[in-house]
Amino acid sequence: MIIPIRCFSCGKPIAHLWAQFKERTESGENPKKVLDSLGLERYCCRSMFLGQTDTLELVNKFKKF
Repeated sequence: MIIPIRCFSCGKPIAHLWAQFKERTESGENPKKVLDSLGLERYCCRSMFLGQTDTLELVNKFKKF
């Protein structure tokens, strides 16, 4: 749902980069180049971004009991 603050494997802070990554990839930029420019070199951090699905809007539609 929401990108974690730190990478689960290495502990590097990554949450502050999510907005830039999402904005640039939605505008049509190559995700590999975006991740390289953001400084995410480790495969564990890269997989956190590439495997993330933004489902917050979907979950907000359901009622809370």
